Amino acid sequence: MDKHISPVGLDKAHRLLNHGPTVLVSASHDGVDNVMAAAWACALDFSPPKITVVLDKSAKTRELVEKSAHFVIQIPNAKQLNLTHEVGSRSLSNEPDKLTRSGVELFHIDGYDMPFVAGCSAWLACKLLPEPHNQQTYDLFIGEVIGAWADTRVFENGHWHFEKADPQWRSLHYIAGGHFYAIGDPLSIPGAE
Repeated sequence: MDKHISPVGLDKAHRLLNHGPTVLVSASHDGVDNVMAAAWACALDFSPPKITVVLDKSAKTRELVEKSAHFVIQIPNAKQLNLTHEVGSRSLSNEPDKLTRSGVELFHIDGYDMPFVAGCSAWLACKLLPEPHNQQTYDLFIGEVIGAWADTRVFENGHWHFEKADPQWRSLHYIAGGHFYAIGDPLSIPGAE
């Protein structure tokens, strides 16, 4: 594992997703790995930490999540703009070499049988909390965060530090039609934690 990747306490895991970034969702089942981009993901609960993500019925990643009952939410950054757009625009069903063509490099973390996308700013390993009605009706998936990590060049001591990091580490926020924003300047309330 990269020397800059450090565990994040589960009590602070929600902070990795709280700022509303576009995420990458990865999953694996029966030797098949896939990664997709998702704009609709958010923190749901603190203890245990839970997240939600919308996975369309047509997405191969959704099928892998349903079969494996595990997935990873990653926070991509500005240097991964093209990769994020590519995995969100290509389908593994139509392009068996989607990950290679999109420039995705996967790695594994000991104790977690899930694919993690290299180069991201943060990773949340999740186990699926099955809610068949929500999944079928709303495409809404709930995951319990069972492991969390962040790159110390941009997240440390439970906080994002975008303003101190190289701009390539800023998170991506998808608008529409291939248009993204990178997170902007901080606005802080003095004395607030």
